[in-house]
Amino acid sequence: TCVDVDTKKIEALTKGEIPIYEPGLDNLVAQNVKNGRLHFTSDLTQVVNDVEVVFLAVGTPQGEDGSADLKYVLQVAQTIGQSMENYVLVVTKSTVPVGTSEKVRKAIKDELAKRGKEIEFDVASNPEFLKEGSAISDFVRPDRVVVGTDSEKAKAIMTTLYKPMLLNNFRVIFMDIASAEMAKYAANAMLATRISFMNEIAGICECVGADIDSVRTAIGSDSRIGSKFLYAGCGYGGSCFPKDVRALIKTAQKCECKSEILEAVENVNGRQKHILFEKFKNFYSGEIKNKRVAIWGLSFKPGTDDMREAPSVTIIRELVVRGARIKAYDPKAVEAAQAYYFKDTPNMEYFSSKYEVLKGADALLLITEWKEFRSPDFEEIFKLLKRPFIFDGRNQYDRDKMSHLGFEYHQVGAEPF
Repeated sequence: TCVDVDTKKIEALTKGEIPIYEPGLDNLVAQNVKNGRLHFTSDLTQVVNDVEVVFLAVGTPQGEDGSADLKYVLQVAQTIGQSMENYVLVVTKSTVPVGTSEKVRKAIKDELAKRGKEIEFDVASNPEFLKEGSAISDFVRPDRVVVGTDSEKAKAIMTTLYKPMLLNNFRVIFMDIASAEMAKYAANAMLATRISFMNEIAGICECVGADIDSVRTAIGSDSRIGSKFLYAGCGYGGSCFPKDVRALIKTAQKCECKSEILEAVENVNGRQKHILFEKFKNFYSGEIKNKRVAIWGLSFKPGTDDMREAPSVTIIRELVVRGARIKAYDPKAVEAAQAYYFKDTPNMEYFSSKYEVLKGADALLLITEWKEFRSPDFEEIFKLLKRPFIFDGRNQYDRDKMSHLGFEYHQVGAEPF
């Protein structure tokens, strides 16, 4: 049973309407609703005494000071304490700072004490490592499942829960709760670090005349390093990396620990989101007013409609402030852009085709590396653009080929400003 206080969301889900875009999720939900395995409600108290496990998967938005806001997590914990009558295992699935599970435990105990009740319960941590755009396959075939617990009963329940899906290779790693909570932040911080490291190396490459793609191929071939998350570009975004890096920095500050690498990762990424705009602006010597700019990609990554902290938001806002006229296309994120991120933004149009958006544009900015952008019809692009200028924020294309086709082609980490 899925519970959410947003009654409109629950009503929509009951009708089979999925509030986010995630490949395969609509069919999975519809199939399990039809077979009676999946239910929705807006009242946790109706179901808490009919279940053995409650997963806390609520949002943990960034607070004003950069730390994770735990109010929704603790609200659910309080509701459980106010209504539970039987044993329940409460599992934090949300990305939460170290120590949150103990706060959840205390919130439940406090509510039980107010009721004069002593009811057994356990708390565990089971951070999710799903990637937007491939969440279902990541869940069914995970690299690992991390579970933090201090109870043999809770460990047995979590083993029973996951074992049917992982019979051939039981990839559940049990550990203490604090370590499980830390593992999620450490994983995201490491991946963010690799991205920012490569973006910093890309900047140096531009200064010395090196090609970041050649450098990436060379170092990625080292088995100690590997090739994943070594792509230079216009910065990372999304709901996880930016928020989690900041939250981990805040955790370190509260403990009076230094977090110099993490702070540098955050600073480099913030700077990197301006790189594509700076290339475009400098190409035109700052004269970009009324320039028509075609945008390919609005979401923070392919395979999702999520625009949280997306580089496109930074780039487009800078262009608009300086008088550029935006023509935007994204396979999935246009609705989010119109409804929230660029609501009432002047001089911004949306198009339903990657080619239609190019007509009469002074340049193309590729921001999100959707698959449909990988091998486009370059002759068609050349004909549609007013000027054959491409600013590639994801280094998708071969520079020599683009030059041969007559494009003025700009990448990240392969040329000076």
